[in-house]
Parts: sequence; structure tokens; C-alpha cells
Amino acid sequence: MSPPMPFDVSRVRAILMEVPRHGKVAYCLLRDPRVPVLPKLALLGALAVVASPLDLPGWIPVLGDFDMLALGILAVKVFVDACPEAIVEEHRRALKAGESRFDEDVRGLVGAVRVGTRRTTARISGLAAARRHRSLEDTTA
Repeated sequence: MSPPMPFDVSRVRAILMEVPRHGKVAYCLLRDPRVPVLPKLALLGALAVVASPLDLPGWIPVLGDFDMLALGILAVKVFVDACPEAIVEEHRRALKAGESRFDEDVRGLVGAVRVGTRRTTARISGLAAARRHRSLEDTTA
């Protein structure tokens, strides 16, 4: 029997640092019509398994939900590796410059949340003012 492999914290840290980068590149690649459909379907299928409430690979002896996390990370990495390298590099440069589809969508989402928050705050303020006005009318009547 071979000796156990040493636990390399720096390797784990490096992998975890790459997860957000790969996720952003994968998002951009999913939205890119130049990327073939088959890798997109493979990624979406793997992510569906990860997000599924059913524990499909429950018979695999892995600690807790780490099997799903590992599957998700692996699926994103395989997807990015399966895409044309020139397109991947184009998206990586755009991400680095803050000009990617991911960045655009996040800015749009943040803007929508701000507008929604302002509208909700204004509505709540209006309702509170109307309630105070009714209370004043009731006390003066």
C-alpha cells in the first residue's frame, strides 16, 4: 500500500482562487454564440446535477456535499478547456479589463437593484407619511 499523499494547503488555495475566474469565464462562454452547443449542454447538465435536490451520486463515499462542489468545479473547468482557446483568451482579457459580458450583466443587475430599492423606499416613505397624516386627522377630529 502506498503512503498517503500530503495535504498541500497552497494547492487547495490556488484552486479556490481560480474558481471565481473560471466561473466568470464560463458564464461569458455560455453567452457566446461562437462556442459550440455540446460543451454548453455538458456544463448545464453537470450544474443541473449539482443544483438538483436529489442526491443522485449519493452512493459515492465523499464527505458531505463536497462531491457536488467538486463536480461543479470540474464541470466548469472541463467546459472552459473544451472551448476554443482564442475565444477563452478574448473573454479572459475582457474580464481583466472589466468589459466582459459578466461585468455588463452585474452592472445591469446592480442598477436594477438600486432602482428597485429606491422605488421600495419611496413607497414605504409614502405609506408612512399617509399613515401619519391619517393619525393626525384622527386626533384633530
